[in-house]
Amino acid sequence: MLLLETIKLALNDLRLHALRSVLTAMGIIFGVAAVITMVSLGEGSKREVLLQLEVLGARNIIVRSERPAEAANQQGGQQTSFINRYGITRDDFDVVVTNFPHAEAIVPLKAVGSQVLRGSLAKTSQAFGTTPDLPQVAGIRVARGIYINDAHITDQAMVAVLGAEVARQFFPAEDPIGQTIRIDEKALTVIGLLRPVGLANGAGGALIGRDLNLDMHIPITTARAVFGDTIVRRESGSFSGAEIEISEIYLSSPSRETVLSDGGRLERIMELRHPRMTDLTMVVPYELLEQARRTATTFTLVFGTIAGIALLVGGIGIMNIMLATVQERIREIGIRRAMGATRQHILIQFIIETGVISAIGGLLGIGLGVGLSLVLPKLSEWGLLGRGDMSFATQITPWSIGVAFGVATMVGLMAGLYPAIQAARHDPIVALRHD
Repeated sequence: MLLLETIKLALNDLRLHALRSVLTAMGIIFGVAAVITMVSLGEGSKREVLLQLEVLGARNIIVRSERPAEAANQQGGQQTSFINRYGITRDDFDVVVTNFPHAEAIVPLKAVGSQVLRGSLAKTSQAFGTTPDLPQVAGIRVARGIYINDAHITDQAMVAVLGAEVARQFFPAEDPIGQTIRIDEKALTVIGLLRPVGLANGAGGALIGRDLNLDMHIPITTARAVFGDTIVRRESGSFSGAEIEISEIYLSSPSRETVLSDGGRLERIMELRHPRMTDLTMVVPYELLEQARRTATTFTLVFGTIAGIALLVGGIGIMNIMLATVQERIREIGIRRAMGATRQHILIQFIIETGVISAIGGLLGIGLGVGLSLVLPKLSEWGLLGRGDMSFATQITPWSIGVAFGVATMVGLMAGLYPAIQAARHDPIVALRHD
C-alpha cells in the first residue's frame, strides 16, 4: 500500500512541475527524434540505391563496347572523317555463348543510326537491335502493344519498340502504336511502348551511361541487315564514326551464387581476346549491390551513433535536473522519512520520476522523429530544402523506434539512479532541519 502511495506521490510531483518535467525531457525527446530521423535517412538512401541497382539485374553481367582513349583523341583531332573499329565482335559473342551453356540468357544489343526522326523533330539516335529475351534479362516491361518476337527476328521486320520518354517526345498528343518513326532514312512501325524505367539521373543510369527511357529497340537481324555496323554522329559540319558489331552483351547467370564466378570467368575470356580491355567495360551489378549494402549499413551505423550522443546528453541533463531537485526537496524527504518511509521508498519515488520523464520524452521523441521522417521527402519534393534536384528518401524502421525508446528509457533511469541514491541517503533528522 505504501509503495502505491509512493508511485502516486512521484506522478503528482511531475504534474505539479509540468514545465520543469518537459524541459528535463527535452534532451531525450530530441535524442530519440534524431536517432529515428537519421536512421530513416540512412535506410531510405540505401533503399534508393539498391532499387536502382536491382533494376540492372542482380544476376546479370554486362559487357559494353567503349571507345578507346586513343580513338577518342583521334576524333578530337584533325581527322574529322576517321572511322574507328573497336568493341565487341560477333566472334566474341559466339565465344561467350559457347563458354556459358548454363546461362539463363545471353542477349546482344547493337547500336544503330545517327538520328531518330519524325517530321521536323530529330534526336540523336539511341536505337538498339536486340532479341526477344532482353525484357526478361534487363527487367524492362511493355506498357502497351507487344515486344519484338521471333517472327520479327526471322523476317527482319521494320518494327520498333519505344522507351517511355522517346515516345513522349515524338508522340506527345497521340497514340504511338501503329505510327511510323524513322532511324536516319529508314521508316519503322511502332509496335510497343515500354514502361518508364527509374534510372534516369540515378546510380543505374550512370552505370549504363544513358537514360534507358530514351532507348528504341528493333530486331537485331534488322539492325545488321539494314543499318550495318557503322555508326555516324554528325556535329557542327564534321562527323565522328565507329564500326561496332555489338554494343552490349547481357549475360544472365543462373543464380546469385554463381554470378561472381561467371563474371570473373567472362572477364578472363574477354582479356584474352581484348588485351587490357581498352575497348570494353564490364559491370557486375551484384558486386555493386553488395558494396552499396555495406556502405549504406556503415553510414546508418554512423548516423545512429552520432544521434545516440544526443541521448547521452539528454541523460546528463536529466541527472543535473534531478540532482537540483533533490536539493530542493531535502525537507520533503525528511518529512517522509519521519512518517515511516524507508530509504527504498525514497529511492523508488525518484527512480519513478526519472523513468516517467524518460518514457514520456521517448514517446514524444518517437512522434517527432516519425513526423520528420515523413515530412522531409515532401519538403525536398517542394524544393524547400535546397536545390530542386536535391531529394531526401526516408524509410522508417521499427527496430530504430524500439532501440531509440529502449535506450532513452535506460539512459534516463541510469541518469536518475545517482540522484535517487543521494536522496535516499539523507539523514531524516538533518533533512528536517534543512531550510
